[in-house]
Amino acid sequence: MKKIINLGHSPDADDIFMYYAIAFGWVGGDINFHNQALDIQTLNKMALENLLDISAISFATYPLLFKEQALLRTGVSFGNGYGPKLVKKRTKTLKKNFKVALSGEHTTNALLFKIAYPEARIIYKNFLEIEKAILEDEVDAGVLIHESILNFDESLEVEREIWDIWCELNKEELPLPLGGMCILRSIPLSLAIRLEDILTKAVEVALKNKPLLSKMLLERNLIRVDAKILNHYLNLYANEDSKTLSSIQIKALDSLFKIGYEKGIYPQIIHTQDCFIPKEYASLRTI
Repeated sequence: MKKIINLGHSPDADDIFMYYAIAFGWVGGDINFHNQALDIQTLNKMALENLLDISAISFATYPLLFKEQALLRTGVSFGNGYGPKLVKKRTKTLKKNFKVALSGEHTTNALLFKIAYPEARIIYKNFLEIEKAILEDEVDAGVLIHESILNFDESLEVEREIWDIWCELNKEELPLPLGGMCILRSIPLSLAIRLEDILTKAVEVALKNKPLLSKMLLERNLIRVDAKILNHYLNLYANEDSKTLSSIQIKALDSLFKIGYEKGIYPQIIHTQDCFIPKEYASLRTI
């Protein structure tokens, strides 16, 4: 009987691309993954309540749940000179207490935005509703994420890049940590190691078969954008750097967690290397 693993990922193109080699049966073996596609803030909240075995999360959420969940090394999305965008109407001038729509309280872009704009009046919306809220003057501005950063209404302009806020805070041009994955620590260690290996393999297979997988996702209407935008978006957020965390990405995560602690958002500093599944356990068992 197949082991059932409940996994959550967002419906944006990079998460779907990095997961669907499993959904299509290309990798996975005797593990039965039951996947749910949910907006990132819903996933963050579910992760905080330990409702899924494995979940995509905003990296900014992780220090709030690290005692119950380990951080996976794979399926990661970082910005390198790009990322979420604070957008407003071209005709509007923002005051200090401008009203803004963000995609969720626990997202990385919300963390950085709140540090940069402490007087802004924040409302939270599903990321698909933010552009409309700006156009209809429900808010003065909004932070666009996912594919929305590539194609928004021509009456809007970028007020500020979240990437620029990030660089100002960490004093270096480290990659911007956006999204990753976590796994319940209650899962037996040998199984957790195997699950991480499967998810890593899924990303590797997806990248190796990018044209075919992209075509299949588009044909099944699993992606919200056309082929051209999909390819560009995947180049940004689902690429070779998504396979497994590098030393520079780990340094960036440590910087994010330190900034959050220094700003009073996290109760303690955590170090990324301490948060992983100890994969060396698998080799020790064979000695």
